[in-house]
Order: sequence, then C-alpha cells, then structure tokens
Amino acid sequence: MKKIITNVILVDPEKDVCEKGNIYIQDGKICAPFDEAYGEIYDGGGLYAAPAFTDMHCHLREPGQTHKETISTGTAAAKAGGFCAVACMPNTNPSIDCEIVLNSVKKSVESVGNCKVFPIAAITEGLASRKLTDMPVLAKLGAIAFSDDGKPVAQSDMLMDAMKIAAENDLLMISHCEDMSLIGGCINEGEVSAQLGVKGLTGACEEICIARDILLAKETGVRLHIAHVSTAYGVELIRMAKRLGVNVTAETCPHYFSLDESAVLQYGTNAKMNPPLRTENDVDAIKQGLCDGTIDVIATDHAPHTEQEKSQPLEKAPFGISGLETAFSLCITNLYKTGAMTLPQIIKKLSLTPASILGTNSGSLRIGADADIVLFDPDEQYTVDKNEFKSMGKNTPFHGVTLFGKVKKTFINGQE
Repeated sequence: MKKIITNVILVDPEKDVCEKGNIYIQDGKICAPFDEAYGEIYDGGGLYAAPAFTDMHCHLREPGQTHKETISTGTAAAKAGGFCAVACMPNTNPSIDCEIVLNSVKKSVESVGNCKVFPIAAITEGLASRKLTDMPVLAKLGAIAFSDDGKPVAQSDMLMDAMKIAAENDLLMISHCEDMSLIGGCINEGEVSAQLGVKGLTGACEEICIARDILLAKETGVRLHIAHVSTAYGVELIRMAKRLGVNVTAETCPHYFSLDESAVLQYGTNAKMNPPLRTENDVDAIKQGLCDGTIDVIATDHAPHTEQEKSQPLEKAPFGISGLETAFSLCITNLYKTGAMTLPQIIKKLSLTPASILGTNSGSLRIGADADIVLFDPDEQYTVDKNEFKSMGKNTPFHGVTLFGKVKKTFINGQE
C-alpha cells in the first residue's frame, strides 16, 4: 500500500533542518517519491511532521499492577503523546526476568496494537541482586536491553560480571543510579525538605552510583545508558566519562528541566518522583547537558499510580509521574519556546537517538526507515486536563497548566 503525507513542514533530526515537503510511504516504510496518482493522500494541513518518538524508559505495570496501568492503556497514552515505540521496564510483578514472563508481555503487546513495545529484561532475578538472569537467552527472545530499574544492582562485583556478559554479547545495560545505603527520603534534601520537616534524598545518592557504573563500564567496555539524570554533578560525571571515551549515553526526563524542588509545595505528592526534583541550579545544568550533547535522550519515566495511592501523606505516597502525554509539550514549552533548543535538536533527543541506542528502525525520515511519523503544531497552546489522559495514571503536577506544542496525529508503520 502506498501513502503520501502532503503539505507538511518536515523536521529532520539527521539533516538538522525544517523544510516544506512530503513523506512517501510504501508497505509501512518511508520510500522514494512516486507519482501521487498511485497513492492515498493524507493532507497534513501545514502541520510539522517528524519521526515519531521512542521512549527508552516507561512503566506499563503489566503484569501484576494492572490497577495502575495496562499495556493497552499505556500504549494508547504513548500514541496520543506522539510515541511510536516504548521500552518498558522490568519492575513488574513478577519481574521480567525469565522466558515465561517475557513471552507473556510480548503476547499482551501483540493483542493491543497501539504502538510498538520493546521489553527491557532484568539483570538479576526478581531485581534482588542475588543471581544474574540469562541475559543472552532473554535477548534472543526479544529483550531489547537490561536493567534492574527501581533499584541498582547492589554488589559491584555482580554488576561487573553482568557487564562483561553484556559486552561480550553487545547488549545494552540501563542503570538506575541510586546508592541504596542513602535512601529513605521522599524529596530532594534541601530547603523544601527542611521547610516540610521530611527526610530528603541527597544528590550524592545518585552521583555515587553514576560514578561507580561509569568506572565499571570503562573496565568492561559495555554499552551503558544512565537513566533519569537529575543533578548537576551527575551531568558533569557523564560529561567527563564521554571525554575519556567511555561508551556511555544518558537520558533525562521532562520534569527535570521543567520543575524544581519548590513544585512539591504547590503540587504535593504529584511532584514526588525518584530521583526527586532538584534545585534551580540542577535544572539549569540538565538544560545545558541537553544543549551540549552530554545528555543524549529525553525519556518519560512514565510511572502511573492510582489516585488513592498518591493521596497518601508525602512520606508514604509512591514515587512517579504519568508522563507520556505531556512529555512533548514540556519539551516545546521549556526548551523550544525559550530558545534553548531548536525543533530538530529536540526531535533528535526524542526520536533519532533513542531509536539508534536501542537499535530499532524508527526515528528517521530516511528511505527505508519505518514510517513512524508524528504530526504536531508547536505553536498551539492547550491546558492539560488529566481527565483526558488515555493513561490510567492521572498523577501529574501539570493538570491545569497551559503548555505549547500539541500532538495532532501519530502514524505507526504508515497507519493512523
């Protein structure tokens, strides 16, 4: 089947340009131009068109936590947010640490069809840091990467063994960086935690683990990806590692360049996430890391919870934000409209680079790439209404906030 998306402004992250043009599609792939008489025409109405987004880091909660989210609702939220693909973390119940659970997730994905789902498998069984999973086997079965997200691998020697296996098999490892001996707080350790009289989480808790994992990656040569970077020193550690030639990439999330710790005073538990929102200085450093290429990817860390769970006191409520449906708008509002980044630069962080790191065929407008396309208007303003989310998770600090940048349509393999 042939299709042409016409009358659009192409945002090409590889060419670093925005220009008027058409997108030609055949059999789900972007193809060379052909005679318009032979294709279905979709009029883009002057909207911007870019490679649809790939989220390297989200939580779909299935199996075991379907009261928070399901693969069906999570992928519907992803598509509504402009995402053609998501990589889901393994901290489900049971965790994605064996063939049975991995195949169960894949079967659920096949029955849904909203967007592409790439399961991330656990590094250790049950995320317990006691026994390594069989990573090469899980990779052959479809695991796209490996992580004990939600907690790090506790023992450095075990992590090094896992990294050696991953390096030998060219597997991607994603690190949740958190020194477990320093946990116990609920928000950033600083002025707000002192004002509220609650225990804080120090930035060193994150940075110690970033440093450890970078050093082990240097020793083993593994492909290492650092998840949800939130601190200025964390950015600097990654910057230094890249200068030294360590094979490391990194992500941050929209909330870390959109809000600081003071948001907890206004939004309460909906601004409670892990890592926590940090200081204004950290926010500035995250933005600088995005602009200079130290931070490669913008991911969501979509973490839906029920209203009942988030209604608990600050110390007891779970960490997390429902992020798939606001991610793009936060990028446009806080990076593009402020002049910090151009549209191609933002799309590169959302599309081209995460797809490249994961090794998928999305994220590009080149011939032969999957025809995964998002149409959007960067100038349209709207007010976030959590009740309109496709996600079951309504836990967002952005409810009622007016943002720029509206996703209008997402094509996956050329299909609406």
